[in-house]
Amino acid sequence: MHHCNRFIQTPLTRREMLSTCANGFGLVALAALFGNNIESLEGATGTSLIQKPHYPPKARNVIFLYMDGGPSQMDTFDPKPLLTKEHGQPFKMKMEPTQFDNNGSTFKSPWSFKNYGQCGMPISELFPHIAAFADDLCVVRSMVSEFSEHTAANYFLHTGLGMSGRPSMGAWATYGLGTENQSLPGFVVLNGGLTPPGGLDNFSNGFLPATYQGSVFRAGANPVADLEPMEKSPDLQKNKLDLLRKLDSGCANRFAHSDKIESAIANYELAFRMQAAVPELIEIKKESEATRKLYGLDSDYEPTRIFAAECLIARRLVERGVRFVELTCPRVPNGADRWDQHSSLKTGHEGNSRAVDQPIAALLHDLKAGGLLDHTLVVWAGEFGRTPFAQGSDGRDHNPFGFSIWMAGGGTKGGMIYGATDEYGYKVVENKVTIHDLHATMLHLLGIDHKRLTIRFGGRDMRLTDVHGEIVHELLA
Repeated sequence: MHHCNRFIQTPLTRREMLSTCANGFGLVALAALFGNNIESLEGATGTSLIQKPHYPPKARNVIFLYMDGGPSQMDTFDPKPLLTKEHGQPFKMKMEPTQFDNNGSTFKSPWSFKNYGQCGMPISELFPHIAAFADDLCVVRSMVSEFSEHTAANYFLHTGLGMSGRPSMGAWATYGLGTENQSLPGFVVLNGGLTPPGGLDNFSNGFLPATYQGSVFRAGANPVADLEPMEKSPDLQKNKLDLLRKLDSGCANRFAHSDKIESAIANYELAFRMQAAVPELIEIKKESEATRKLYGLDSDYEPTRIFAAECLIARRLVERGVRFVELTCPRVPNGADRWDQHSSLKTGHEGNSRAVDQPIAALLHDLKAGGLLDHTLVVWAGEFGRTPFAQGSDGRDHNPFGFSIWMAGGGTKGGMIYGATDEYGYKVVENKVTIHDLHATMLHLLGIDHKRLTIRFGGRDMRLTDVHGEIVHELLA
């Protein structure tokens, strides 16, 4: 053991040495021997390598359309005529405690519903473009959450626990399967301008290795900081990276706990490859004029343009093999921001739906036309729903007791409605689906057994679904 002033080198345990040798830098040499053919490295560790699923998957990629704030189920995909009949009357069911306890009368939906597609699915006039894909949607009307406050509910939706510190579902997906693209992160978050309550911990790797955290791309022409090479000479840039690799390699060989160091090395190398891959990825001006118009990139409404760019880049990401892509909402005018209308429900929900409706429909169109929808799972969801009675006079409070989400593609059953809420849309009365059930089903479609996707932490085998969750087989095609 060498002494250097006050520094004493930490010895490796036998287990740590074996782990480092098996999963660390030897893999880089192995990749070189195989000519960087990732198909030949199936089963190896690392986000840039393809992992073997537990069974044949229906979906290879996920696009999660996160509707931050909690869209109202009875105003979107779960019409309730009784609300119209009893509008303005005292609410006749027992009211559970709400976030702000400013409860008003029964509140009808300001929007009408029509039936769409061969399946005759009722969809609100808030979504005239998405409605054209009714036969591809698998609507779940019976979602429940355990939390009625944004931050805890966001953590629960993203990580399966109502507090920070757990890995996000995108991190779990890449941990279980890796990614098919060595030049882009396996888990990408396209931030439209609103980081959800709870912050970046919603996209965290938690106790998984640091390489599995979500990479946040900003909206606009410069989505990634420091994308330009520091050196104009490629050789000089490469020499600097080689030096960093040697220095980090030396540290990793000396210290027992080297996840951060190995992750830093992987991130340096990925960042170098991203300097070439990202500019090509975001160069959406090369898309045809028809495609740009389809998504709404020419819209006179800025939030639509922002979300249109997100949806178009999401399509390009899954085309390039990125495993999990999450989209967050843009800001909308009039102070409405996210789908969290405690007042001015009509103005706020119309602003948010106008921002996302056309771009999402274009994304579904493109995925379907290109054959990608068959193996891309698209999920549209917020963290909870809204109350069927008013908050104040023209808003709705948080409601975790029954809300709607939808999925499309990736092995789900299109043109289907699953579950039901009561006649007011307040609570689930049929086929309850928990967040853990949703996670188990999503992982199942990716070919992953949610009970077998584990990592040892804190003395036990941890998983996304904790000790809960059942696959909802009725949703599967």
